[in-house]
Amino acid sequence: MHTLALVTPLVMVAYLVVTEWVPMFPFNDLEAQSVRERLTMAAVNYPVFAAIAVAIALEANVVALVLTLLTVAGHVVSWWLPYFGISFAAQREAYLREYARTWKILPTEGRAVVIDVQHMVVGVLCLVMLVGVSVTTLGG
Repeated sequence: MHTLALVTPLVMVAYLVVTEWVPMFPFNDLEAQSVRERLTMAAVNYPVFAAIAVAIALEANVVALVLTLLTVAGHVVSWWLPYFGISFAAQREAYLREYARTWKILPTEGRAVVIDVQHMVVGVLCLVMLVGVSVTTLGG
């Protein structure tokens, strides 16, 4: 599990780099965000996942677990709560502007925000990372 906890955040960074910088429409929609917006998101997201890997490598597992829990919470707040109708106007506007044209496999009818496949993969990676970091930190 230690290897899973160490490698998954690095896989996440690699995945984010590819999906945020390599056009793969309709998997992603890079036309919807400026380079400046993508750089801002990269500056926020990449260091967090890198810090999780570094924390695991340095055996600061509690730090890694806290950061991982925060990333899972952020994903839930950004995608799953809005999918079930709990969102702010700014989230709905950003979704319409940036993700409305991307692939979705969940039902869209009656939903203001629907998580796209690109971000479902992020969610799966977050959960895998949570399992790895949790088991590494708490034992089991």
